Amino acid sequence: MPSQSVPARSRFSLYLDLIRWDRPAGWLVCLWPTLSALWIAADGFPGWHLLVVFVLGTFLMRSAGCCVNDVADRDFDKHVKRTAQRPVTTGAVSVKEALSLGAVLALVSFGLVLTTNAAAIAWSVPAVLVAIAYPFTKRIISMPQAVLGIAFNFGIVIAFAAVQGHVPAVAWWMWLGNLFWVLAYDTEYAMVDRDDDLRIGIKTSAITLGRWDVPGIVVFYLLFLSIWALALDGYALGAMFYIATALALAQVLWHFTLIRTRSREGCFKAFRVNHWLGATVFAGIAGSYLLRWLGLTG
Repeated sequence: MPSQSVPARSRFSLYLDLIRWDRPAGWLVCLWPTLSALWIAADGFPGWHLLVVFVLGTFLMRSAGCCVNDVADRDFDKHVKRTAQRPVTTGAVSVKEALSLGAVLALVSFGLVLTTNAAAIAWSVPAVLVAIAYPFTKRIISMPQAVLGIAFNFGIVIAFAAVQGHVPAVAWWMWLGNLFWVLAYDTEYAMVDRDDDLRIGIKTSAITLGRWDVPGIVVFYLLFLSIWALALDGYALGAMFYIATALALAQVLWHFTLIRTRSREGCFKAFRVNHWLGATVFAGIAGSYLLRWLGLTG
């Protein structure tokens, strides 16, 4: 088997490729809304323990998800230009290896959650189940990006549970808003592979929306930012949050210029830079609490 003949260092390199080590955009778009939820739940800085737990946990679970995704899609990936060289579909990494690595990463992540509280632990179970189920929904659901959004959004739910011991209404409003952000950036991602996906029979939001893909993405972005602005209004975050929201809106306009011609390069770039939009919103939230702590705002 290929896995037995590849030197150890090359094997490690393949594992890094499997978890998308050199492509951090995928886990950063999960991280920023999770950190935003942590700050809101804690009414400011949540402490180093929870910060480390959620940063590492987000990275590990996204990496584990990549392992499961590549196993589930191994017969499809070889027919798609962008994914044809992934290690599982080429046979460089076996299915057993990929699933074993994914299981180890998920277990380490669960170990981190065990250091929090019962509510966070309880919510982590459905989070894992949805993450495992997502890759298979591309065969049966017309907009599997919504399932991905549910999987990614568990970070928000678990963050509130870890801080407050329960999940309040504001968490679910943030959950809903972030679902639209996932729909926006993952539809951009799906636009890159639309021709290949149509040929092999994969279902995606880009295919389902058809010629309404670009306006649909813009609407998704606007719903995300509007829902978060309304949901967090009562937290008196101040001018910095609204300035950050305005800067995020400017990025939405930039995204429109990137995807309006539907070129592969433009759509892929739009997806890859999405984490800056999430980082901007988080900076507005964290910065608002910092100013309050410094006594510079009411």
